[in-house]
Amino acid sequence: MTAKHIQVGNRAVGDGAPCFIVAEVGSNHNQDFDMARRLIDAAAKAGADAVKFQTFRAAEHYSRKTPGFSYLESQDTFSLIKSLELNRDWHAPLKQHAETCGIEFFSSPCDAEAIAELERLGAPAYKVASFDLPDTGLINRMATTGKPVILSTGMADMDDVRRGVEACKAAKNDQIVLLQCTSLYPAPAELTNLRAMETLRDAFDCLVGYSDHTRGDHITIAAVTRGACLVEKHFTLDRNQPGPDHPFAIHPDELADMVHRVREVEAAIGDGIKAGPRDEEREMYEKGRRSLHASRDIAAGESIAKDMLTVKRPGYGIPPHEAEKVIGCVAKVDIKADQWITWDMV
Repeated sequence: MTAKHIQVGNRAVGDGAPCFIVAEVGSNHNQDFDMARRLIDAAAKAGADAVKFQTFRAAEHYSRKTPGFSYLESQDTFSLIKSLELNRDWHAPLKQHAETCGIEFFSSPCDAEAIAELERLGAPAYKVASFDLPDTGLINRMATTGKPVILSTGMADMDDVRRGVEACKAAKNDQIVLLQCTSLYPAPAELTNLRAMETLRDAFDCLVGYSDHTRGDHITIAAVTRGACLVEKHFTLDRNQPGPDHPFAIHPDELADMVHRVREVEAAIGDGIKAGPRDEEREMYEKGRRSLHASRDIAAGESIAKDMLTVKRPGYGIPPHEAEKVIGCVAKVDIKADQWITWDMV
């Protein structure tokens, strides 16, 4: 498969680039502008690449007749969603604040007006929530902007994903990232299915990543080791605040720890080339590896027999796999017992 990458604002995303880490605010602003700004500050301080919100209007998002979700203890769905709306007048100042903090700002727009407004502000990408994946018209509108489209695939089968990808490509936009996701809040680790990222990439030849609803950060980090070029994690200033997404979100200090661990893991993955000792390993290579040593004193002119040799550390001498070449050679110099043997001695 050919290497792929896209550009989200000032960040490269994809093969050969660091994993793009999205700090998901979602609706955890609790309709408080100051809290929204502080969440941006926290995401930037933690080292995330982007901060993401959700832009919807309850009246266009849910029917008033929608039954309550069991995990929300059957609260009235419409009233709850209404209480989570983002004031759209905040888009511009929040984006400007994010830029000041050196972090990308974007959103999951849930209607055409939201897309148009975010496009006027120069949003660097668009995110489609798993629940909105069946709305291929909405996806196509995002794709027509020419910006990258990030599709969450929670609950989806391959046909659902195919239709979403085709909606992008119908707009001549192949800047697509498919996110494996489990649409439970919180999501149990055993339903994560990180291998699905490989399935999605092989099937659709798109970049892949992971949207995480599990507790902690270890599943996110595991996703990076399996090739996620983008990860998304909900975060909050306080898990005890009211709202559906606070309880399973991570705190800013936990987000910072996650970013640090992701970067360490990326560095640890390496290039896959097995080329001998690193420069930093040179001392260990020389002093800690085994080589041929004299098992007893060997006089100059003496023919070297197998029982005159032993293998031990350090590794300054002839490698053990060359022992047969040494046996039968004549010692040029006196070799004391326990001395490593080098080629200039025989």
